Amino acid sequence: MLKRTEGRIYFPEAWILADSMLATLRALKGVARAEMAGSARRASETVGDLDLLVAGDDPDALRAEFGRLPQVNEVIAQDGATTSIRVRSGMQVDLRAVKPDGFGAAWVTFTGSPAHNLQLRARAEKMGRAIAGATEEEVYAALDCAWIPPELREGRGEIELAASGRLPRLMQQQDLRGDLHTHSNWSDGRNEIAEMARAAKEHGYDYIVLTDHTQSLQIAQGLTPARFRARAAEIAAVNARPGLARVLNGAEVDILPDGSLDLPDETLASLDLVVASVHVAQDQPKDVITQRVLTALRSPHVDVYAHPTSRRLDRRGETSLDVEAVIAEAVKTGTALEINSSPFRLDLNDSWARKAREAGALLAIDNDAHYPAEYDYVRYGCAIGRRAGLTPDRVLNTRDPEGVLAFCREKAARAVGNLR
Repeated sequence: MLKRTEGRIYFPEAWILADSMLATLRALKGVARAEMAGSARRASETVGDLDLLVAGDDPDALRAEFGRLPQVNEVIAQDGATTSIRVRSGMQVDLRAVKPDGFGAAWVTFTGSPAHNLQLRARAEKMGRAIAGATEEEVYAALDCAWIPPELREGRGEIELAASGRLPRLMQQQDLRGDLHTHSNWSDGRNEIAEMARAAKEHGYDYIVLTDHTQSLQIAQGLTPARFRARAAEIAAVNARPGLARVLNGAEVDILPDGSLDLPDETLASLDLVVASVHVAQDQPKDVITQRVLTALRSPHVDVYAHPTSRRLDRRGETSLDVEAVIAEAVKTGTALEINSSPFRLDLNDSWARKAREAGALLAIDNDAHYPAEYDYVRYGCAIGRRAGLTPDRVLNTRDPEGVLAFCREKAARAVGNLR
């Protein structure tokens, strides 16, 4: 269970609730459309309440029906076009019901942040036009704007970009060719390598990097060099089987308290890709833990720095790491920074990911999957990436496996050159 932050929940929990309630709403007679809106649709890191929007010919009847849904614990208020309820978890859900011809305008208004909506209204007033339409595309087109992805609707200049045709083509989940951070039952994963590869293929991935833990992390059954050699044989056997995602030979290597890596160079050099992370001594002072990570990023073997702030939303906050210094070093060394899609991490968050993009860093959107169902986490990481303004070219795992391997070779060559 994730910890709540001053009465707010992290957006994945809101999305799960929305999935349930929208499925129920869409099955109701008279509902033409039902969608998520508000800060949850924008994938804001935390959400105070959940906003839903439905369209139908009899909005009053839909609002009344909403109060009788099985998820409802109590009806808080019915005010005009909106009905507010509370579910058993304590979360407030606000439903607005409109007629189909007004759905687009309502969805735009009900989704945008206060700043975005204020700027949009000002533009409409200046142009002498109304915010109206059955679809969002119609609403924005009436104001001479391209459709704006909901994750960008924060009043940070996105309207000007949409009006001038300069909005970026944000990355989408289907752009991801592989997952660079997965685990099997060789360490703390639940499933055999072939099962993880089969599930990855079913989720649309062409390849995965198998990044089981390394030897010092005994609680996760971390692998010794000898066990990595044995695992390589199984990976080769799995890759000889048809119908599975390709498996690249990797590791999630621990960055030890002194900045050294938890495997000898010989073993690290034998791997296709190395993800490095901090799991122990997370309470080190800021200068110590920062130098520890910077040292690891300079290694020719480290390709991706995983869950950079080490936060766990169910148990601990960020370390004292100087993330801006890490971003700068990642750019300098050519190391990719991870957006960990797990709802227990969401790390990097959208603010840090945006700063990484602005600095010129490359990012990777991974699931940290320990069993097949965790491949579904990718939608959360993609939402973070989109809020950060990432385009496909700025995400490492939009590349095919050969492209990823070329990246790793370039990283190693750059690091060796800097060490001389």
